[in-house]
Amino acid sequence: MRSRPATIYQVSERAGVSISTVSLAINHPERVKDSTRGRILKAIDELGFTPKELAVTRARAGLGRIAVVAPFTSYMSFSRRLDGMLAAAAGQTQILVYDHEDVATSTSPLLATMPVRGHVDGLVIMGIPLDQATAERLRKRLPTVLVDMRHAGLTSVYVDDVRGGAMIGEYLRKLGHQRVAFVREAERSHLPTSPTQQRKDGLVAAFGAANVHEITIDRGPGLGDRALDGWQALDETAAGPPTALVAHRDLVAVAVMAAATRRGLSVPRDLSVAGFDDDLVAGELGLTTVGQPFEESGAIAFRLLQERMANPDSPPIEELLPLNLAVRDSTGAPPAAA
Repeated sequence: MRSRPATIYQVSERAGVSISTVSLAINHPERVKDSTRGRILKAIDELGFTPKELAVTRARAGLGRIAVVAPFTSYMSFSRRLDGMLAAAAGQTQILVYDHEDVATSTSPLLATMPVRGHVDGLVIMGIPLDQATAERLRKRLPTVLVDMRHAGLTSVYVDDVRGGAMIGEYLRKLGHQRVAFVREAERSHLPTSPTQQRKDGLVAAFGAANVHEITIDRGPGLGDRALDGWQALDETAAGPPTALVAHRDLVAVAVMAAATRRGLSVPRDLSVAGFDDDLVAGELGLTTVGQPFEESGAIAFRLLQERMANPDSPPIEELLPLNLAVRDSTGAPPAAA
C-alpha cells in the first residue's frame, strides 16, 4: 500500500514548532532562528515533505523561472558571469537574481530553504560554499548548477585556481623573482575550496611555502595602501621585502599600483604587481593577470541547468574551463642583481 505524502502538521510535530513557524521557515527563512530553522529542515528532509504549492507546480510542468545566487556586491566579476547567463537565456526564461553578501561557513538560510519553497524550477549558485545538508537537499529536490565552485553530486562549471596561481608563480620565477607577497582580503572563511586559498596554494607550489608571504587586509577604501604597508613591513627581515606582489583579484592589484605611484614607487622597477581575473581595467592599466572566461561560464551554466531541468536524474557534469596568463607591463623585466 502506497504511503500518503507527509503533511505540514507532521513536520511541525517532529520539529516541535507551530505550523506557522514551519511556513515562516520555508517562505521567510531569515526571520527564523538558525537552530529552529535547522530542526524544521531536518524534519522536512526526514519526512520527504513537499509543500502543496510545489506539488501543484510540478504537476503543471514548472514555472518557467530560475534563480541565480552570488556575492554580486562583494565581487563584481560575478556580474559578468550573470551577463553570460542573461545572453544565453535571451529573454526566454525568467531569472531571479539574489545577492549573497559573502562566502561563509554558516548555512545560508536562502539556499537551505530554496529547494523546499518551490518558487523556481532551477538554481545557479556562484561562488558560495555549501554545507553538506544543503547540498544534499538541492541534489534531491531542485536542479542546480554551481559556478566557480564544486561539490560532490552537483553539476559545476569551474576553473583550476591552483593552476592559475602556479601559472603566475612560474612566470615570476622565470623573471628572476625568488620571494612574493600574496595579498588577500579578509573572508569569513578560509575553506580549502576558496578560490583565494587555491590561488595561494598555486603560488606556494611554484615558490615554496617559505617564499610566499601572506598579507591579509580588510575590505573598503585604502586597499592599496594597506597592502603596501604590509609589504613594506616585510623589509624588516634580513632578506628584505619580496620583489613581487600578487593580489587575489585585480581590484586589489590595481589599488596597489595606484598607491605605489602616490608613494613614489615605480611598478615594476621597485615592485612587480600581478592579479587574477583579467577584469576590464586590467588591460587598460597594463596589469599582468590570470584571466578566466566569465561570460562563457555563465552561458555554460545556463545550458547545463536547462539540461538538468529536462533530465533531473542524469549524472552530474563537471566542466573545467581554461585559464590564460595575460603578461603586461606591471611585471616587467627581471629584477637587478643585488
